[in-house]
Amino acid sequence: MTDDASETPLPRAFFDRPSPEVAPELLGRTLRCTMPTGTVELRLTEVEAYTGPDDPASHAYRGRTERNAVMFGPPGHAYVYFTYGMHFCLNMVCGPALHPGGVLLRAGQVIAGAELAGKRRSTSRRPYDLAQGPARLAVALGIDRAQDGEDVVTGPVFRLLPGTPPAPALIRTGPRTGVSTAVDTPWRFWIDGDPTVSPYKAHTPRRRTSK
Repeated sequence: MTDDASETPLPRAFFDRPSPEVAPELLGRTLRCTMPTGTVELRLTEVEAYTGPDDPASHAYRGRTERNAVMFGPPGHAYVYFTYGMHFCLNMVCGPALHPGGVLLRAGQVIAGAELAGKRRSTSRRPYDLAQGPARLAVALGIDRAQDGEDVVTGPVFRLLPGTPPAPALIRTGPRTGVSTAVDTPWRFWIDGDPTVSPYKAHTPRRRTSK
């Protein structure tokens, strides 16, 4: 850590606010992830906010469980969950303790450690799709449930640095991707025109088949 302001992590107070307020301010920030195998840095380009008992699309909607316990703790920690039996996703916990909220990190531009990210994402064909989507982002960073609960302000794994936030005119907002409830809530935020932003996908109900 140096005295350079660009190397000073965002303070815990940054996260101690409602997640829909924090989410757009994460755009353009630098996420540094340091693992034993090396370090990868992303410039965040797409995020999605979730709150708690008032948000039926949130993991915290039905209360605290072993899986979502980190969301009910203090802000400025990582919430990592496993989904569809195959993917990990990384969130930043927001809001005061016992008032769950989080921001899903959906996409980013790899700005350091591209070789390592590429080895982890061996199916990637273009630099911009290394972390294009929350599952790809987690793979590029080498994340699994072992990082659930990590402190992103003072811990050894994650650092959220000031980065270069986009001009306000470039920030777009719209419905969250793939959720089956609260589908019109406009809490997905992204940088307009950035090629690393993931394609929007509305939720498609599964067909029921009769036997």
